[in-house]
Amino acid sequence: MITQFRLSVVAPLHNEEANIAELLRRAKVVLDQIAGGPHELVLVDDGSRDGTLELLRAAAHDDSRITVISLSRNFGHQAALTAALDHVTGDAAVIMDGDLQDPPECIPQLLERFHAGYDVVYAQRVKRKEPFYLRWCYALFYRLAAQVAEVELPLDAGDFGLMSRRVLDHLRQLREHHRYLRGLRSWVGFRQTGVSVERGERNAGTSNYTAWKLFKLASDGLLAFSVVPIRAAALLGGVAIALAALFALYNVVARLATFQVPRGFTALTVLITFLSGVNLVFLGIIGEYVGRIYEEVKARPIYVVSELISSSLPVARAAGQSS
Repeated sequence: MITQFRLSVVAPLHNEEANIAELLRRAKVVLDQIAGGPHELVLVDDGSRDGTLELLRAAAHDDSRITVISLSRNFGHQAALTAALDHVTGDAAVIMDGDLQDPPECIPQLLERFHAGYDVVYAQRVKRKEPFYLRWCYALFYRLAAQVAEVELPLDAGDFGLMSRRVLDHLRQLREHHRYLRGLRSWVGFRQTGVSVERGERNAGTSNYTAWKLFKLASDGLLAFSVVPIRAAALLGGVAIALAALFALYNVVARLATFQVPRGFTALTVLITFLSGVNLVFLGIIGEYVGRIYEEVKARPIYVVSELISSSLPVARAAGQSS
């Protein structure tokens, strides 16, 4: 029954001291309006260097619905999300960012689709507030990923969304290190649908996602769900062989027709330089796949928990939990 329904809302936080008070206020208002309960907030401190953990500790002491997971260092956004999802206890979980670009007020809209029978309800971002060049890059990436991925990846859908308990149970079994959770969410399957959500501006502070981190996340999404980059090397190699055969045929015909060897030192130099560059690029791509295999073979945990904080626990559980 809906009256017995429990919702978990999770958010990773890294140096988000300026956003915590507003995040908690708005999230609690939304949770208070949702039938059932008790609902929970699972917040992960991903190795923050400001006062984030102290504020979260105080919030967890004052509200039994809040559970704080403190990681031993900064493991990254996707690892922090994994830690949160590993600790939720609700019948469904909503993932959102701690900077409030994902508005908590949209959670009831996600729940409507969940109660209609969907296991995954993802937010498709519209009217983004980022600079034009970033919006263009995001749009290009989502469409490229959708074309090359071996699973169906919805366009313009980030991590913000809702997942049912059975999706979470399957997701917890996927322990790969280069994680792209929105792709793993699609890979698990079940009934999925999207809702349009206006992407807000950051509430306060500056984004922790640098250009390099965005590039790394994009490469994780492309390489984790597609072997097209490697197949592109084979395709380009086939094209190069065909062009070389045509060029050789041209030389033979020209030699027989004119009794002169065609001059082409410049063309040959350009061709060798081009193909050498292509070889190095694709060696790098193959190396990236091999490096990911190496990371998986080491079987290190995705994250390490330093402290688990909740007023429902007699004392904060400390030290050493890893997954």
